[in-house]
Amino acid sequence: MKYKYVVILKKTGQRATDLLSILLTLFSACCFFYFSTRNGHPDYGAIATGIVLLVGLFLTRLSRARIRHKVRYRPLLVLATIGWSVFTPLPWLGAFFLILIFLEYQTKRPLEIGFDDDRVVINTLFKQRFDWSAFNNVVLKDGLLTLDFKSNRLIQKEIAEDDEDDDADEEEFNLYCRSRLPN
Repeated sequence: MKYKYVVILKKTGQRATDLLSILLTLFSACCFFYFSTRNGHPDYGAIATGIVLLVGLFLTRLSRARIRHKVRYRPLLVLATIGWSVFTPLPWLGAFFLILIFLEYQTKRPLEIGFDDDRVVINTLFKQRFDWSAFNNVVLKDGLLTLDFKSNRLIQKEIAEDDEDDDADEEEFNLYCRSRLPN
């Protein structure tokens, strides 16, 4: 759906997600090395998977340090999922890693709030839709979005800084919100 206004909120918690992804990748590589030598004869598939995980982790960290862009650990977690499912006696951990892949995607996805003539939609894991009648006030001021619900619920979030020039003016956005709120 196309919204009249979309406000992108500042994300927090990505550092914790990255750290968890790094630790799980390292843990998986170590476990693959362990399980590859446990039977007395080496399992070269598990060894290769562990090496690829470590090299991929090193290259991902290197690219993040040099280029300063957001990194995704999803490919490494997919490889770890395959490794847990194929090379270990604990294939159910592969299902656990599938859940973690989905959660990594959710934590890195920008949180957006769409404002349209008939409703406000908060784009979370499960979209939350609210009629304008559910709000006392909606204000964007100094980079802070405030959603004041009639149910005494208050959401205040910092908006993400955007370099694009197509952004709406705070005053224009606030006038639009006031026009949509019931009197």
